[in-house]
Amino acid sequence: MAKKTSTSVHRTKAAGRRHPLASVALILVGLVTTGGAYAMFSTTATAETAAVTQATVEEGQALFAANCATCHGMNAEGTDDGPSLYGVGAASVDFQVSTGRMPMAFQGPQAAKKPAQFGEEQINAMAAYVASLAPGPAIPDDVYLQGDGDLAAGGELFRINCAMCHNVAGAGGALTEGKYAPPLDGVKPVHIYEAMITGPQNMPVFNDMNITPEEKADIISYLTYLEENPSPGGFGLGNLGPVSEGLFIWIFGLGAVVAFTVWIAARAN
Repeated sequence: MAKKTSTSVHRTKAAGRRHPLASVALILVGLVTTGGAYAMFSTTATAETAAVTQATVEEGQALFAANCATCHGMNAEGTDDGPSLYGVGAASVDFQVSTGRMPMAFQGPQAAKKPAQFGEEQINAMAAYVASLAPGPAIPDDVYLQGDGDLAAGGELFRINCAMCHNVAGAGGALTEGKYAPPLDGVKPVHIYEAMITGPQNMPVFNDMNITPEEKADIISYLTYLEENPSPGGFGLGNLGPVSEGLFIWIFGLGAVVAFTVWIAARAN
């Protein structure tokens, strides 16, 4: 009787004991379930993103055909009145259209800055369309536009690479044949960065091999500092350097000396 009871207990324990591979099977089931759910959701999200992107590109293509194709061609291949846009990237479109330089009001030596003719979503759509034609510079990441870079390094880089056209204080300057380097006061950081990587009009291109993204951020920080802080020496005279200062001395300084001399002579007589 005791033997039978012992055998029964042994069988009960064996029946309640898990198989050695049960834990492995449970883990595999969990992994397969999780992976399947993730694949399903990620595939759906990717499909939705692709659909939105394609719709954006198509909207940009329609806007381009209606507003830009006259000069740049129906397929952005370029014409006698406008260059090809293959490879200019989204950054170039965002810079030119957001600053109102494009579409041009009239043909001239240089496209002037004016109020933008399109909204942000329309500009992004046209940028997406042009970017889909060929690889090119993308709109910069916000991390480089915060104005918290190295001011000293940014000032040095600006004086070396930019001051000969834009003036050491970013006040702008005249170039040849009716062209000019525009003043940088009030220019958005994103447009400064985009100008450096796309080289609009007369400006050279400063790619990441010439000036790294971090150094571009330093330049933006320097220009932001100049804009937010007044001239420590008093009235800046337009920040045009020794030309305006010398003119001020000749007109007002020497004028005051001449007037004082005339006053003394009149008093003596």
